[in-house]
Amino acid sequence: MTSLPPLPARPPVSVVLPVRDEAAHLRDAVRAVLSTGYRGEVEVVIAVGPSGDGTERVAAALADDPRVTVVDNPSGRTPDALNVAIAAARHDVIVRMDGHAMMPRGYIELAVDALRTTGAGNVGGRMVPEGTTPFQKAVAVAMSSVWGLGGAGHRQGGVAGRADSVYLGSFRREALDDVGGYDSHFVRAQDWELNLRLRHAGYTVWFVPQMQVPYFPRASWRDLARQFFKTGQWRREVVRLHPDTGSPRYLAAPVMTVAVAAGLVLGLLGIVAGAAWLSWLLILPLGYLAGVLGASALLASRAGSDATLRMPLVLITMHLAWGAGFLRGVR
Repeated sequence: MTSLPPLPARPPVSVVLPVRDEAAHLRDAVRAVLSTGYRGEVEVVIAVGPSGDGTERVAAALADDPRVTVVDNPSGRTPDALNVAIAAARHDVIVRMDGHAMMPRGYIELAVDALRTTGAGNVGGRMVPEGTTPFQKAVAVAMSSVWGLGGAGHRQGGVAGRADSVYLGSFRREALDDVGGYDSHFVRAQDWELNLRLRHAGYTVWFVPQMQVPYFPRASWRDLARQFFKTGQWRREVVRLHPDTGSPRYLAAPVMTVAVAAGLVLGLLGIVAGAAWLSWLLILPLGYLAGVLGASALLASRAGSDATLRMPLVLITMHLAWGAGFLRGVR
């Protein structure tokens, strides 16, 4: 384990926000950071990418507060935004937050306490998906269940301890500098990839279940499918560049996608051609559908009736879009 210098009780903290097209939420996000109740010094560094909704103007107005600094992110890419914000930050504790997330009161205090007591290079908690429409609520329930995104603690909760990754993250600058910050290649999955390099360098990544940040998932089928396809693509890229990260959990969705697609096409072909042995392959997509319906029934008590009706579509989209993205990879 790589050791870090002891952290004082209430060190000054820099909160970095990568933003792009966040005019509707940015004021509230910054207000939440500055109202978290932390008794030490807090600065906010906003890295603004090219936006079409006036985000630059909103950020410039927020910079009238001396606690807020705004820097440009010409590429608009999230890892670049985080790196330029960290470079502009003045303090040795770096807390990441998103422009559309509302930092809960006490969040920074929890992060600093965990960094100090564990000696970790990065600590963080979990996102708490919430929904306002039946479809969005179905997505929120699926994302926080084992049937939707697997068993990652930063999505479902659990007990405090070492983790592969955490949501967002609160870092010691020494650890970030040591591994070179975020890899700008990773348009997505940059958090997971950074935490992988931190762990390989001997730093601890620590999960704090009390650090919970509300998250509003995609509200339409098209946006959900696009999100999960891209997430699958970039997870494949992590595995390509870091082969030791491949695991059965990551291979389950692409294997299922191939099995369902092959079973459906060949099974229907068998019916048309009168080949009974091929038509038996329909058991693959039908078995998968039965599993999805069973999972939806198990989640019904959490989702409510309207969201439960949409749950099969949500689960199928999550699984198969992620699997197709993984199979496709990054071109």
